[in-house]
Amino acid sequence: MLTAVLIVLQVLASLALIFLILMHSGKGGGLSDMFGGSVGSAAAGSTVVEKNLDRITVTVALIFAFTNLILILRLH
Repeated sequence: MLTAVLIVLQVLASLALIFLILMHSGKGGGLSDMFGGSVGSAAAGSTVVEKNLDRITVTVALIFAFTNLILILRLH
C-alpha cells in the first residue's frame, strides 16, 4: 500500500518537475514570460514570479529525491 502511494507521488513529482523546468526562462526567455515573468526583468533581475518558481521547483525536486531514496530502500 505504502509502495503504491510512493510510486504515485514519484510519478506526480516527475511530471511536475518537467513542467516547472520548462517554465523557467533561459537566455532567450521561457514559458514563464507568458505569465508575467518578463515584466521588469531587465531592470530588476529576478522577479517575484521567478523566485517563487525557483522555490517551488526546489521543493518538488526534494520530494522527488526523497521518494526516490525511499523507494530504492523499500524495493531493495
